[in-house]
Amino acid sequence: MKVALGGPLKVAFRPWVEGLENVPAEGPAILASNHLSFSDSFFLPAVLDRKVTFIAKAEYFTTPGVKGRLTAAFFKGVGQLPVDRSGARGAGEAAVRSGIEVLERGELFGIYPEGTRSPDGRLYRGKPGGLARVALATGAPVIPVAMIDTEKIQPPGKVVPKLMRPGIRIGKPLDFRRYQGMEHDRFVLRAVTDEVMYEIMKLSGQEYVDIYATAAKRQIAEAAKAEKEAEKAAKAQKAEKAALAQAGKQSGKPAEGDRPGQDRPEQERPGQDRPEQDERGQ
Repeated sequence: MKVALGGPLKVAFRPWVEGLENVPAEGPAILASNHLSFSDSFFLPAVLDRKVTFIAKAEYFTTPGVKGRLTAAFFKGVGQLPVDRSGARGAGEAAVRSGIEVLERGELFGIYPEGTRSPDGRLYRGKPGGLARVALATGAPVIPVAMIDTEKIQPPGKVVPKLMRPGIRIGKPLDFRRYQGMEHDRFVLRAVTDEVMYEIMKLSGQEYVDIYATAAKRQIAEAAKAEKEAEKAAKAQKAEKAALAQAGKQSGKPAEGDRPGQDRPEQERPGQDRPEQDERGQ
């Protein structure tokens, strides 16, 4: 797949790379990257000589039919590892197990600490469950990676990529062996994750947002839904006014708000302001 896919990718897109020397020639290491596009998992392995194993949802490998088999073969070929997201703790536990197995074989394990693609190009808070636990359980160094401009090449929802040059910055390895044996301490997990995210931020130059990307996606979806409902209500109100106007024309009566004298002051009634006569008629 490096020859069949990596070669054409490098020729067509000409990705530039900085810090390639920070990836060890052998031995286990964790590549922790920001996540801007679906194509991130292809550009990073394409510029490395070594195999990189990422995790992917199991549905990519279990879809029936010819298309499903081709998809499964493709993801296996590019080094994706299926993760079953079912169960009590879902993908988190599966990611940890998968990462440990890859590193125990002395290979490179790729992971996106944000947990999902950025919805707007900013860098979001890292999830401590997968990255930090795998790093502390194995003692493998964590190498921060910044993907640059890949969201412009293939934005979410776009199938055909745009030909332009992406960038990849690879930082120096981070050693967290001082925390080994503390992989169940949530404060340590958070500290490790935040340190990695800080290094990714420095490499990428992205604006950092201290919320999870999944929460940001929900907020964006809710805002879009509210805007759509407001537009729908405005259109309905406009259509109702047009219908009332049309009905008024057909009946020959003026529409609501157009009746003559509607806004004129009430005419004075005869004798309204005259003083009352007394009982003697005076």
